[in-house]
Amino acid sequence: MKISKKSQALNIVEPSYFASLASLLWIALYYLPVGGALLRLILPLPISLLQLRRGTKVALDGIFIQILLLTILMGPIRGPLFLFPYGILSFWLGWCWYKNKSWWYSLSSGILIGTFGFLIRVFALSILVGENLWILVTRASYRLIQYFASFVDNFVSFVDISWTPSLIFIQLVAILLVIVQEFVYVLTIHIIANAVFPRLKSFIPKPPNKISGFVDLSL
Repeated sequence: MKISKKSQALNIVEPSYFASLASLLWIALYYLPVGGALLRLILPLPISLLQLRRGTKVALDGIFIQILLLTILMGPIRGPLFLFPYGILSFWLGWCWYKNKSWWYSLSSGILIGTFGFLIRVFALSILVGENLWILVTRASYRLIQYFASFVDNFVSFVDISWTPSLIFIQLVAILLVIVQEFVYVLTIHIIANAVFPRLKSFIPKPPNKISGFVDLSL
């Protein structure tokens, strides 16, 4: 096959490079004991940047290459697990920025994708390790409720608060914690992309005026 244009060559080469970079980040996140928080922030950026540079079709090629690489390197379960939520989120954010969607749109939809992706990942890992990992989130939720109840009890000393939260309430608080976590995560990705991508000659929509001062890193 003869490649007649430079753009056609880049459409073949860049998906391989960006998919390889994203795959290395996922492997490092999965196996390295340190740097997990930083790797999670960087992980969605390569495919999103690829979509801004080369379009949706090339980004899909990059995701497909990444699935193949990770399936070969990590197996049929651990490899494709990167899709939930990082792979889907990276493609979706890239699509929103490529189509010049507002931050409110990409943030809200990104939080939804991240939340469902987190739940799917917890379910898959629970099957993989043979334990219910959602219990860890539930325990964190219960401890938060206990802390808040003790704080109110100490602050309002003349009121005797003896309240045991129901299981449904604990589960709702656990889901709320996941949503808050994903909000912070997706917003941070927006801030990093807004600061870094222009230096790579790729641009995302400008942040809303209400938060533009907060997200401007001035790099």
